[in-house]
Amino acid sequence: MLDQALAEKFAALALGHVTREYPNKLDHVLAGPDDVGDPRGLHPVFYGSYDWHSCVHGYWLLARLRRLFPDLGAGAAIKALFDAHLTAVKIAGERDYLTRPTARGFERPYGWGWLLALAAELNRAEDDDGRRWAAALAPLAGDFADRFKAFLPLATYPVRAGTHGNTAFALTLALDYADLVGDKALADLCRDRARVWHGGDRDAQAWEPSQDDFLSPTLMVAELMRHALPAGEYAPWLSSFLPRVATGEPATLFQPATPSDRTDGKIAHLDGLNLSRAWCWRAIAPALPDDARGWAEQAAAAHLTASLPHVAGDYMGEHWLATFALLALTGHA
Repeated sequence: MLDQALAEKFAALALGHVTREYPNKLDHVLAGPDDVGDPRGLHPVFYGSYDWHSCVHGYWLLARLRRLFPDLGAGAAIKALFDAHLTAVKIAGERDYLTRPTARGFERPYGWGWLLALAAELNRAEDDDGRRWAAALAPLAGDFADRFKAFLPLATYPVRAGTHGNTAFALTLALDYADLVGDKALADLCRDRARVWHGGDRDAQAWEPSQDDFLSPTLMVAELMRHALPAGEYAPWLSSFLPRVATGEPATLFQPATPSDRTDGKIAHLDGLNLSRAWCWRAIAPALPDDARGWAEQAAAAHLTASLPHVAGDYMGEHWLATFALLALTGHA
């Protein structure tokens, strides 16, 4: 369970990297020599944490912890960070980046989903500071909501990868945002794409993990459909999608992955896979038949136990793994 001591640890990790500019892996297309820039110059808010999307979900982690633990020791540092960075001027700088002709595919879809998740979390705040930060971020969230609305009708097929391109993960976050803020057009579009892409999925074989997965292509679909389908439709769909859970199949979904080198950024993804599987198993377990639910809960516990101790230690994992640990412990909404 998430307690205050663990929350303080996670907050300290995020505060240590969201303003750490280097090392940095930019998602940046150069159309000419004038497009060269450093992370802070290109992204006035989300320039830290090794890459843009990790910085965004580092902010999400801090916003989530601040809401769940009002007396968090790191609360003052989080407030100072958000006051300094979640301003109209700096958000306008992030929006300006999106106007570049070369930025059409910037962070699609993973970063898009996380930006909307951050907006949703700030909208859940019940204090004046949280509402002020949510209002500052709202124009940028609107930009990414519009990008989903433009892209999803063009997305004939899902992306079932276990990495950043995974569409089920992005739609899960986008759908939560859309429902929370009342963006019916986006919510309807997400639900439509989920049905088109996955409504007919049956008897998942779960050919995973791949070497650098941090998402389960199989369980992420199950988690998306939990949000996309009415409750009365979801349980029958899930029983068809994962019909053999009560016998521990597909076996690979119950076995935590083993990272062989946590200093390798891609291999360290496997700790994220364990944590995101724990999140998904916990989330879908209540919709499984009684004889399968225990298997799901045991799998969640095993995956969490395997990787929760490794959220810190090397920057290749440290700049992002606490976010996925928080997903595993609290869910995304």
